[in-house]
Formats: sequence, structure tokens, C-alpha cells
Amino acid sequence: MFLGRGWGMKIETQRLRIRKYTEKDFDFLYHLLSDPEMVRYIGQGQTKDEKGTQQFLNWIYGTYEYGLGRGLMVLEHKTDRTPIGHAGLVPQLIDGMEELEIGYWISRDHWGNGYATEAAKALKDYAVIELEERRLVSLIQAGNLASIHVASKLGMELERKMFLNDRKVYLYSSSF
Repeated sequence: MFLGRGWGMKIETQRLRIRKYTEKDFDFLYHLLSDPEMVRYIGQGQTKDEKGTQQFLNWIYGTYEYGLGRGLMVLEHKTDRTPIGHAGLVPQLIDGMEELEIGYWISRDHWGNGYATEAAKALKDYAVIELEERRLVSLIQAGNLASIHVASKLGMELERKMFLNDRKVYLYSSSF
């Protein structure tokens, strides 16, 4: 479910609120990026120190410049505002084509509760209805079975296997 048409983005689900990152979220982001198990299937699979976390946070802020509803956002419990992960509609350049990726990370403390699927479904609905997107993708590294499961629940199908930054990646997609 999302609320607020045209005047700003407000995306909520039954259990989650999706909002932009702020500097107050640095410690949470550092917690995610410094956990080897969390970043195993992200980028090069390397943890980040405080400097690397700040650089990543600056990159996140840069994704907001692509327009309303785009970029990685904090997922927090609606009841107590505890951050549990992040997700978003992230602009990607794949083989010279601009694509919009649904990305999602859930903190290890909250794995297995369906939060990634819940957030991804809300983002998909927002992208299709509000942003009028006709195609969405997910880039998933080989071996990340949980993310493949989420993409499948969204109705995405494996389009092809490819290499991105020397890592084997599955490109899942769906068209509307």
C-alpha cells in the first residue's frame, strides 16, 4: 500500500514504513555493511569501515536525485520505528540500457519474517501505478536463494545470467 499521490512519496505496508535515509541512520547502515554475512551477495562481498559506509550513504543520497520514489530507503517497523533493512527502486545501467531495479536487504536479525517480500511488493506497486514503469529488474548474485525466492514471488523470471563487476549475476525481470 502507498499513500500520497503527487505530493510526495509515502509507502507503507501492513508492518513497514519506507522512508529516505538521513544522517541519523549512519549507525544502522554501518551495522549492515560491517556484517560479512549481510554483504556476502552485495557488490564485491566486502564489508565496509566507517569511511566506506559514509561513501555508500553519499551514493544512496545521489540515487534520490533520479526522482521521487527512487533510491534505497530505510525499512522500519511501523510500531516502534526500529530499522530492519532497506529496499528501493534503484536506477541501474545494464549493457547501456537504463533499468529500474527493485533491491532489498534485510538485517540478519529479521531474516525469515517476509519483510523483503512485503517491501518489494509495495515498491513494485508504487513503480507500476505511480511511476508508470513498464519493466522492473532485480540483479541477484548466484547463490542468493532468498533473493531469488523474493523475485519469484513478485512474478519476476530469470531473463539471463551475466557478469557484473566480475561476479556472476542473475537478471530477473518482469514487464507490465
